[in-house]
Amino acid sequence: MMYKCKMQKTALLYFLLFACLCIILAQNENYKIPRRGRRRMHYRGLRRGSLRNRRPNRQPEIKSPIPTTPVPSIPLINTDGDITEVIDSLIGLDGHESSYSVLPGKEGRCFANGMIMYDKAAWSPKPCVTCLCSKGKVLCDETLCRPLSCPRTRIPEGECCPVCTDTVSISLGDASEFSGDSPEPNDPTVTTMQKVHIPNERDVLLKKEIQLLEKKKNIVKENRKRKRIKSQGERKKQEHENDQKDEESKRRTEEEKRKAYEEEELRIEKELYKKEEESEEKENEHEDNEDEDQEEEDILRGDVFQMPPRFPIPEPSAEIPPLPTGCSILDNTASCIDAKLKQIPPIMDAELTTIEFVGNSITSIPDDAFNGIPNLERIDLRKNNITSSGIGPQAFKILKNLKRLYLDENALVHIPPGLPSSLDELKINENQLHAIDENSFQDLKNLVTLELEGNKLSEANVSPLAFQPLKSLSYLRLGRNKYRTIPQGLPHSIEELYLDNNQIEEITEICFNHTKNLNIIVLRHNKIEESRIAPLAWINHENLESIDLSYNKLYHVPSYLPKSLLHLILIGNQIDRIPGFVFGHMKPGLEYLYLSYNKLDDYGIDPVSFYGAYHSLREIFLDHNQLKSVPLGIAEMRSLNFLRLNNNKIRSVPPERICKTRPNHEDREDEDDDDDESEEEHDYEDSQLEHLHLEYNYINTRDLSPYAFSCVRSYSSVILKPQKIK
Repeated sequence: MMYKCKMQKTALLYFLLFACLCIILAQNENYKIPRRGRRRMHYRGLRRGSLRNRRPNRQPEIKSPIPTTPVPSIPLINTDGDITEVIDSLIGLDGHESSYSVLPGKEGRCFANGMIMYDKAAWSPKPCVTCLCSKGKVLCDETLCRPLSCPRTRIPEGECCPVCTDTVSISLGDASEFSGDSPEPNDPTVTTMQKVHIPNERDVLLKKEIQLLEKKKNIVKENRKRKRIKSQGERKKQEHENDQKDEESKRRTEEEKRKAYEEEELRIEKELYKKEEESEEKENEHEDNEDEDQEEEDILRGDVFQMPPRFPIPEPSAEIPPLPTGCSILDNTASCIDAKLKQIPPIMDAELTTIEFVGNSITSIPDDAFNGIPNLERIDLRKNNITSSGIGPQAFKILKNLKRLYLDENALVHIPPGLPSSLDELKINENQLHAIDENSFQDLKNLVTLELEGNKLSEANVSPLAFQPLKSLSYLRLGRNKYRTIPQGLPHSIEELYLDNNQIEEITEICFNHTKNLNIIVLRHNKIEESRIAPLAWINHENLESIDLSYNKLYHVPSYLPKSLLHLILIGNQIDRIPGFVFGHMKPGLEYLYLSYNKLDDYGIDPVSFYGAYHSLREIFLDHNQLKSVPLGIAEMRSLNFLRLNNNKIRSVPPERICKTRPNHEDREDEDDDDDESEEEHDYEDSQLEHLHLEYNYINTRDLSPYAFSCVRSYSSVILKPQKIK
């Protein structure tokens, strides 16, 4: 009897589900709202529906004056046919409660129509009325019908509300395509077609729910068949186990179904929201135009190639010529190296930061050369034929971000005019510059590096005020020019000065008075004599660490060298003497001394020639001189790491000329009183020497003492071969 009752309840519930589905389909088919509100109405209605799933008794807000009735959705049913969860509320619009009595003391069960209803049970006491037992309370909902405007209506069998029997009109491109609403009856764009039902998203969800219920029903039937096969004794035990499994399976299935339902609902809401926003934007744009409706409908019908009259068709821009052959653009750099260009090609790319036009035949830079590339930071125009007259006065004006300009190996005779103040590096080496006036570097206060080597500059054609505007200049190269004296007016910020390959003969006391930050001076390949260096020229400079006086006319190591000097390069002179105490005033002390290719002999180096540098010297180059023996004082240098004595006339290496020893005498008494011997053992002091060159001398390696190179850290670092033939 109980089983038959359950089957009847299941059949009744399925009948209710089918009735609700038919009502929803009929309402979607006949519900009409004005065309302007259709898209907004559908999205907002669906969004309110998603909220009703969580908050029962809430009515959807619709801006249309037409009365509506909330659509009851499908309850979820477990495998035993009982209602366990309701998606949408079955409570009426007014939220009134039924007068059905409540069965006391039965934990929420209800008594209705002479029957005991379990908690969450649903039934229909009369047509178009659905009731629910919820925690001891009977809640009933009476279905209300929307008014229809169609001429003919009918009430389908088993349903409560009438439906239209006319044909359905569908407007191509209208929003009803998405929402399932009917178009306006007087819309001129409507095309009458055969009766067609366009399912909306809610219909799809309802069908999925029904399919899930059918699958559950089949599972229940199979489980009951299996139970009948088993014996009565095993049935109770198996039934208990199955109930637990069914409950667990039910919970998992319901959870998965709920998640899938929410995800599908969210996806549909997002799609409809996006479509609604697009439709609203189009309507707002054409709201005040008399022909807006017709234009919008033309676009929605598919006339995608028709442009609205208020948006003018843009005129085709001027055609940009392609890059010449041999040019390419990569990583914001336009490169045209050896491309046989005769002029700067027109380029329109504001993202370019570098152009490289090296090795071409460009002769000019017109005023508009860089108009299409205003954000350049680096320009490389080396190895061209650019002349001073070919550079326009406004050529660089537009380049507010230019940092580096390379114009080496051209035909310039003057500094280009109008250089941007943003420059920090300018190279005009190997040109024909023969004049620099006081305005040549005007406004270049940020320039750090300036290279003007290989020109025709001298103190006669360079203004003493030419370098004054360069307040940030620290690196200046003026090599391979015509200077006879140190240029005047150098900025205070200068740190490195290169004046090699000039004709400088003298260094006066005032040459470096205003350049106290000097760190490196290169004066090689000039005509300087030690007697033409003023005693106070640089001796008091505290930052000057490196001086290169190679290939000059020096006969002695210059006196009055800077106190802070660390590097002294005197290669390729005619030096035959190192005066005593010449390095004695230096602090912290000279570290690198290069005297290769001079005329030093044994008489030119005194025992005190290296005084003041014994504790600091790290490298000494005395190769290619006329030394016949290892100079005195080498063994006293405790920090020496590199020693070159190759290509001299050295014939022998005494044991203590390179490695100094400390004798330690010990007297030992033997067991026999007849023999008393004292043995001298050599204790070599700590040494840093790692590299020693003695090749190309006259040394007989067989005559060398075994202690001659004991202080060298590795014997493989001692180079003795080859030697000269006597």
